[in-house]
Parts: sequence; structure tokens; C-alpha cells
Amino acid sequence: MAWKRDDSPTPSHPEPAPVAPPRPVPTAAGPAPVTSEPPRRVERATIGPSIFIKGDLSGEEDLVIEGRVEGKVDLKQNNVTVGKNGKVKADVFGRVVTIEGEVDGNVIAREQAILRQSGAIRGNITAPRVVLEDGSRFKGSIDMEPPREAAASPAVVRPVESREPVRQPELPREPVRPEPAGVKASV
Repeated sequence: MAWKRDDSPTPSHPEPAPVAPPRPVPTAAGPAPVTSEPPRRVERATIGPSIFIKGDLSGEEDLVIEGRVEGKVDLKQNNVTVGKNGKVKADVFGRVVTIEGEVDGNVIAREQAILRQSGAIRGNITAPRVVLEDGSRFKGSIDMEPPREAAASPAVVRPVESREPVRQPELPREPVRPEPAGVKASV
């Protein structure tokens, strides 16, 4: 005897009704504003272990360096990672800079600089937060003070008003020699 499946819905297990996405309710001022933005897709470029770049790097995406770079790495708005095979002879600028390989140059991070156990830096680190893992190698200085930006602290410098008049020091006067009438002195 073969068992046959009944495809009709049974009253004990009703199928769920499809749910329509909510629609914005129009108002007198127009359509409702969108409050949430879709998540930004983060692009990430990789410089492979067999790649050698001599020159300046800049861009608008995260970067992983597994090869060699000589010059300047300027990705101030993005994350920069020097991988275990990466060897960089350059100043590295980024939002979060992570070093797993070798950097011979300064590391400037807007948010955080991380030196992993396998990493080495010969240069200065400038970042508000710095992580040096046990076993990492570092020779240089660390500056963790926030950068002084004009927009961050709008300090107005006003001169102090003095109630006494400012007197200029008197300079010694040269003696005045009378000139005979009609004779012009030459200097």
C-alpha cells in the first residue's frame, strides 16, 4: 500500500498569511522621510605578496598590504592593515592602522594604531589609542594627544583692555645741528 500526501491545507495547521512590508503613510507635508540608511558596503583592496609598489598610495577604501610598498600610504578615512608578509618603507596614514608585518616609517592613525605580536615598527606612532601586543617590536616614540584642530576648539582670543594708556619708550634723540641758510646738508 502506498501512502499519498494530501496537499490541501488542514484546519489544524493553517498556512501563515503573507505579510506585506509597511508602507509609508503620506502626510500633508509629503512622503515620510527615510530615517535609516542602508549599511555602507566597505570595499577592501589587497596588495598581494608578490606586488612591489614604489610611490604614493591613496584611495577611498580599506587596504591590506601583503607585499612591499615604498612611498606614502594615505588612507586617512579608511583602515590600513600591513599583513604578516607586508614590508612597508613609508609613512602610513589611516583611521585604524593594524601592523602585523614590518613598517619602516611613521604610523599616524585617527582612531587607533595596533601593533600585533608578529609586527615591527621603526618610526613614531601618533594615535589617540595605541595597542602594542606582547612580543611586538617597536623603536620610536608614541604621541597619544588628540590633534589640535581649529574646528574642534573654537577659542576666541581677545586682547586685554588696559585702563592706562600704553607709553612707548622714548628713544634717544640725535642732536639737531643748525644749518646755515641756503646751505643744504648731505648725508
